[in-house]
Formats: sequence, structure tokens, C-alpha cells
Amino acid sequence: MANYVFFENSSSNPYLIRRIEELNKTASGNVEAKVVCFYRRRDISHSLIQLADKHAKELEEEKENPTETELTDKQKHQLRHRELFLSRQYESLPATHIRGKCSVALLNETESVLSYLDKEDTFFYSLVYDPTQKTLLADKGEIRVGPRFQADVPEMLQEGEADERDQSKLEEKLWDPECPLTNKQIDQFLVVARAVGTFARALDCSSSVRQPSLHMSAAAASRDITLFHAMDTLHRHNYDLSSALSVLVPAGGPVLCRDEMEEWSASEAAMFEEALEKYGKDFNDIRQDFLPWKSLTSIIEYYYMWKTTDRYVQQKRLKAAEAESKLKQVYIPTYNKPNPNQISVTNGKMATVNGAGPGAFHAAAGGGGRACESCYTMQSAQWYSWGPPNMQCRLCVSCWMYWKKYGGLKMPSRAEAPEERTSPSPASNESRPRGHTARQSNHMVPMRNSGSPKSSMKTKQAFLLQATRLTKLARHMCRDIIKLRRAARRPFVPINYNSAHTHDPCSPLPALTALSSTPISVPSLSVCLLFCFYYYCYYYYFVFSHPVSNKDCLSS
Repeated sequence: MANYVFFENSSSNPYLIRRIEELNKTASGNVEAKVVCFYRRRDISHSLIQLADKHAKELEEEKENPTETELTDKQKHQLRHRELFLSRQYESLPATHIRGKCSVALLNETESVLSYLDKEDTFFYSLVYDPTQKTLLADKGEIRVGPRFQADVPEMLQEGEADERDQSKLEEKLWDPECPLTNKQIDQFLVVARAVGTFARALDCSSSVRQPSLHMSAAAASRDITLFHAMDTLHRHNYDLSSALSVLVPAGGPVLCRDEMEEWSASEAAMFEEALEKYGKDFNDIRQDFLPWKSLTSIIEYYYMWKTTDRYVQQKRLKAAEAESKLKQVYIPTYNKPNPNQISVTNGKMATVNGAGPGAFHAAAGGGGRACESCYTMQSAQWYSWGPPNMQCRLCVSCWMYWKKYGGLKMPSRAEAPEERTSPSPASNESRPRGHTARQSNHMVPMRNSGSPKSSMKTKQAFLLQATRLTKLARHMCRDIIKLRRAARRPFVPINYNSAHTHDPCSPLPALTALSSTPISVPSLSVCLLFCFYYYCYYYYFVFSHPVSNKDCLSS
């Protein structure tokens, strides 16, 4: 079918871009699409992104006429959203998740890259991504257009001018169309060559097994390999028929010429058909996984000979009949279910957004609403929450659709940061949604986000710590015995509280002992009780925070 479509696997993530290979109906009556996976820049690692950028730079340098107009930052930003990476990975997805059609093409070096920005829902690719090996390779279907693929044609020689080229480096002449033989004589010689080839197969034991009948032997002897051998023999003997005939039948017996169709066994032919069904015309993979003992030339030659056989015609008919029985198209109704990221408006105020609290948009409602995170517009028919709930970011309808289709924001960010890369496996994409935290400045003011799911710094709430007066007092007690910073870094090391009680000048125990034998006035008693309260709060704070080395400490 080869239709490129958008698939939605998450309401908050961008669409997946896939190529439909076939549609299958399951036993339950649902329709599933077998698709080829395409990946965006945000789906692969940062090191591979650098490799892709290097490849694009090399292609630009090799062009004879590089791009005359310099691209703006906005155009470069949006072109990154249009670049995809093809993969050889297949998966099955429900047809009900299709959200529209798109167009994906191999990058054409003769076209301007700006032509892809002018067309809506249009993407390009030039590299193949292997999600298993985590590698990028140039696509083998590259269109070889440009000066580096063209031959240098020399100037035409004038009449009578000598050819000074080195003839040994030029191609070798194998046939002279102006030979002294007539067409009838050449045809008669070719008939004799076929007859010799048929007789040679009758004498060969292995050929008798493969072609048990005279008809099959004669058909094999009439193939191109026999004709090429006969014409080459004539050319090498200066088109002398008697001399060429003596070479066809030497003293040892007739010459047997075989091509790849005869050299291959039945089992090798079956393996080749199986490999062709799996990999198509990817002869490198066929040789690597199925026929490593065959040369690449042998496999290619066998393929084009195999296409002339009845076996190929039969398989083609079977595939055509099978394609007729499969689904060719499926009706996908318009998807009009409400998106969970839509921001509803109740009585003129923003309602709960993406799990945020009741006051998530309190400031926005009082100030006329927040601007779109991408285009800064203040008016839109519908708003969508974007990013984590605590950042309160939102997108207008136009920017939301751009985000879903292209996986980024329209405008480049003022604080561009490397994109967060996640595992490109479909399972991880479905099970773990990506976060898109808005960036903030040094003064904790929200800044524009470019669609990157990684924030440049954490939020203000994550660093907020309001210490009580009791906590501040505990930091100053027993500083010479109990090192608070060291204890915080090693929370499982026990603290000896007895030594703190005995030697710490700040400990209230000696003071309490002295006070117990003297009369205490009301003001001094209140001070003592307050001091004891702070001491026991400090004591239980460390008892429940660190293991105690002296077990009797708890009882005391």
C-alpha cells in the first residue's frame, strides 16, 4: 500500500509516522496495519544526531552549487522537525489510531530544502536508523544525481586527429559489427554452438540429473552463456569459422558452458526465494544471512536469470491472488473524542489543567490568561496544556497541531538546550510519556520552550526549604562532638550521645544538676524549663534520625 500516515499512541506525545505495508483483519474483527517505523530526531541519541548533522554538512559541501540563501534560525529550527530516519523495523498498530496522511520522501539533493517547509505534512529522510544496533547508515536507495556521479566526457576528436589516450585503460572490444561474416553465417555458427552445448550436457552426469530430458538440455544450451561463448570464440579467432569450430570441440570433448541457473542447486534456489521474500532486492543482506558462500555478483546474476523462469511467473501470480484477497483500504472515521490536554473554561476562569490544583491558573485568570508557549498569542478558540502541571504552560490550537505533527514548537527557543533523547523502542514510548518542562531564567521567570522535553533548571518549589527555629537551634548544639554536615552525609553511622552529654559545654545536664541543689526563682525556672524543652526536642531529633550506639541511651 505504501501510504504514510500519522499514528497516535499518546494524547500528550507527538504523532508516530509510519508507512503502511499491509492491512490485516484479526480474528476479533479489528483491523491492524503492518507498518514500517520512522523515527524523529528527538527519538535517537545525541551522538547519532551529531553524526547526522555531520553527514548533512558533508553533502552540502559536495554540492557544486551550494545553497545561495542562508537559512534563518527559524527555518533551521523547523527543518529539524521535518527530518526523519528510516528503519527496517516492522510493527503492527490498530488502524483506529490513524490520525491522517502525510508524505515522506528520500532527500533529493537537486531540490532546495526550503521546498519541504512550503508543503504541509511533508517530511524527508536520508539515513537509515537501526534501533537494535543504535547506528545510522546512508540509505542504499540514494539517488545518484550530481557531478560526483557523472563521467568526464572528453572533447570529440577532429577528423584525422590521433587518439592519444592509453588504450590499455579503456574497455576491451568483444565484438566487431563490421566483421567479414554475414548474418546467416553467424546464425549458423550459433546453431552449431547450441548443438555442441546440448551434446556436452548429455555427456555430463550432473547435468543429466538436473536436466533429465532432451528438451530441458536443449533449453539450457540455448541460454545466453552459450551464445556469449560462441561469439567470443569467433572474435578471438578473427571470425574464422573453421578455427572457431575446432575450439568448440577440442580433443578432450565438447566444451560445456554453465550459467548461474545451472550452477545453483535446488536447495540454494529455495533459500534464495525465501531470502528474497524477507529482504526484497537487498542482495547484501541476502548474501550475509542466507548465502554467505556465494559472491554478490553470482547472486545478482542469478536473480535476473530467475526472473525469466516459470517459477518467477508462478510466484508473481500467487502474490497477485493473495493481494486481491487482502484489505486494500479501510475507513477511518473522524476522531472527535476530547483530548485530555484540553483546557476547559468554567465561568470565565480556567479549570483544572493536566492534574494541577484548583489554583493552577488563578494568576492567569486574573491577568487575562497566559500567552501561547510557542507563538505568544493571547487568543485561541481552544487551549491545550503542555508540559508538567506545575509550569502551567499552554499552546493554542495551531501550535498544538504543529506539536503533534512535527514534534516541536514553531519558534526556536531563546534558551535553546539539547533535546532529551529517549529510547526509540515502541514499548518505551507507550509506557513512559515524555515530560516537557518549560525553561526558567536565573530570576525564576518562565521562559519560552522550544519543544525540548528537558528543562534548563529546576522549579522554584523544588529548592524551597523553610527551617523552623527549633531546627536552627539544633544546628548550633554540640558542634565540636557532633558534626552535622558529616552526619548528614553518612546517615547510617551511629552517634555517641553519652559523650555529647558529658563533654558538650552546651549540654543542659550539668546546669540542671547544679540547679537542683539551689533554690530557683520564678524567672530562672521559666528559663530553665524552656532550655530543657529545647534540649529534649534536639535529643529526640537525633534519636530518630540516627542509630544509637549505646542501647541504654533510650532508657536513660
